[in-house]
Amino acid sequence: MAQCEQVLTPVDGVVSRMRALDAVLPARDGVAVFNRVYLAVTEAVDRRIDAGRFTDTRAAIALDVRFAERYLAVVDAVAEERRPPACWRPLFQFRRHPGVRPLQFALAGINAHIGHDLALAVVDTCRTLLCEPADLEDEFDRVGELLVSLEERIREELTPGPDLLRIADPLTHLLGAWSLERARDAAWTTARALWALRRLPDVAGEFAERLDTAVGFAGRMLLTPLPG
Repeated sequence: MAQCEQVLTPVDGVVSRMRALDAVLPARDGVAVFNRVYLAVTEAVDRRIDAGRFTDTRAAIALDVRFAERYLAVVDAVAEERRPPACWRPLFQFRRHPGVRPLQFALAGINAHIGHDLALAVVDTCRTLLCEPADLEDEFDRVGELLVSLEERIREELTPGPDLLRIADPLTHLLGAWSLERARDAAWTTARALWALRRLPDVAGEFAERLDTAVGFAGRMLLTPLPG
């Protein structure tokens, strides 16, 4: 009997790239910390796609891949010594800073990717599939729910133990100042606004540029070096 061949999807391609990055980046590198988190999320999305957990599989794949491609494009830009978007600059600038903790690296990467890239990925997907943002809302929500569920695990894995994380610890205040769920909700609003502005490219471009700058500012705050 002939053995069935595995059918590779575009999601498998971005997962392979993230795994390759994980294999070569030093474990303590800030980009490596975020990459491991994002790899876990993307693998979880891929498993749900394979299990038929999305209403529109084609839309879920397109959104997941367009989203991941924006992060991978930044990695390529930095490797080629090109300037990354403002939202990603803090993570790449501070990636080896000894005073920045792993959880800060993870949150800064998530902040850049959710706060900036997710809205643009929704617009990219709408253009690819010739649809409206409303047509992607179910897939957006399902991916968002997965992200929020994984956030708790990420914080548990990367947060110091109770004996180290005290109420006066500056990391405690950083943890309370940023919310993935709020960032996800803001990304959906931003995506709808960008889509509404698509026939006004100058205005849309300025809007996206201001978003990039604002998210970069938040990322810089998240990466404030902390005492050991």
